[in-house]
Amino acid sequence: MTVEIVNPKATTTLETPKQVLAEQAQTQNSTANGSRIGFISLGCPKNLVDSERILTQLRTEGYDVVPTYNDADLVIVNTCGFIDAAVQESLDTIGEALAENGKVIVTGCLGIKEDEIREVHPNVLAITGPHAYETVVEQVHEHLPKPVHDPFIHIVPDHGIKLTPRHFAYLKISEGCNHRCTFCIIPSMRGDLVSRPVGEILDEAQRLKAAGVNELLVISQDTSAYGVDVKHRTGFWNGMPVKSHMQQLCEKLGEMDMWVRLHYVYPYPHVDDLIPLMAEGKILPYLDIPFQHANKRILRLMKRPGSADRTIERIKKWREQCPELIIRSTFIVGFPGETEEEFQELLDFLVEAQLDRVGCFPYSAVDGAKANDLPDPVPEEIKQQRLERFMAVQSEISAARLQQRIGNEYQIVIDSVDAEGAVGRCYADAPEIDGVVHLNDVHHLQPGERVWAQIIHTDQHDCWAVLVDDEDKGEDEQAE
Repeated sequence: MTVEIVNPKATTTLETPKQVLAEQAQTQNSTANGSRIGFISLGCPKNLVDSERILTQLRTEGYDVVPTYNDADLVIVNTCGFIDAAVQESLDTIGEALAENGKVIVTGCLGIKEDEIREVHPNVLAITGPHAYETVVEQVHEHLPKPVHDPFIHIVPDHGIKLTPRHFAYLKISEGCNHRCTFCIIPSMRGDLVSRPVGEILDEAQRLKAAGVNELLVISQDTSAYGVDVKHRTGFWNGMPVKSHMQQLCEKLGEMDMWVRLHYVYPYPHVDDLIPLMAEGKILPYLDIPFQHANKRILRLMKRPGSADRTIERIKKWREQCPELIIRSTFIVGFPGETEEEFQELLDFLVEAQLDRVGCFPYSAVDGAKANDLPDPVPEEIKQQRLERFMAVQSEISAARLQQRIGNEYQIVIDSVDAEGAVGRCYADAPEIDGVVHLNDVHHLQPGERVWAQIIHTDQHDCWAVLVDDEDKGEDEQAE
């Protein structure tokens, strides 16, 4: 969605993994009697990549993955613990798996709170924290012996098991985070920043491309910090030196003829150096930067950098260099101590910044977050009022910015086709978190296919378009 309200019951869990797991179960050759794994992946794309790694190893060893509790000999739940609603979702899912199957292994972010899990669900077989791939597989071995492995039947592709459609994939470049934002507990769950070797990342990207992926969504806890922990040391790829640095990594990814989309970018100064790559069409002109607030005092309380004036100045410079740039961000309203004047400053920032994609969270007192100890908590009623006022302002902005697309032609990647027609995205739309482009009554296309279309209608969230011939497409659009 273009404008999204994250209500107290909302979580970060994606729908795609469940759908893809069901599709994979229908096509796999099942010979593993007594070695069938039920798998549930909760949480954000970073958690999804962890699930892919676990499943890849299990499939390599000959385990089958099944989509229902009844067919499974054991269930793995990869949990999320980012916000209270996600914790509750994870606990509820563990309980459901225990009730329906009885044999459950828990991993993921919530796994660091083993006592909390066992207090509610004492009968789970084992618990591990995030990115504990080898330990999870060892726990499976303990409770569900390895099947007889036939390499001619249990074939795992070079790129491993993916939980996304064939045409796009998440590429995680690092783990953990060095920041200590007072509203966030991710570092306590996933630790400090650990960057992957640059050659390993580029090898994975190349394998994904060979497997049919044409859109990479680059993710981590702090994408723009890539390489800081190793002092941007030089690695090697295809015999050539490449620095472990965001700019150099993006330059190499940009040579692979895929859409490259950047998520979770912390607003470091060197982000400015990525804008020319976007203007040149090497990576998508799309930045996902969680600004969180505009008022300097609130940002200081959050332990976040920046202020409204500096941020507006940078956004203007970015758009001067790359007019097609799409900026997605998230904000928190009702942070402890936030005054009416400080909230109004945030609204004023929205009007001036004219951001394309915006998510808004009312502050939630996540267990373990340091912000919970700050004075002057904002009453829930005022939080909700401010959330509604925030969304009213941003909704008008988003609707107006989408209207500017009417009459323009864009390259659209098709994600699905149903009874109403095809549904896809242009460069401005990340899967599941942004809006979509509807091509009504278009049924002959396949997921992953790219076409050119002209926008004819918009609302606050989505666009509607009609197909145009490739030779007639406009020359004013970006990045093929």
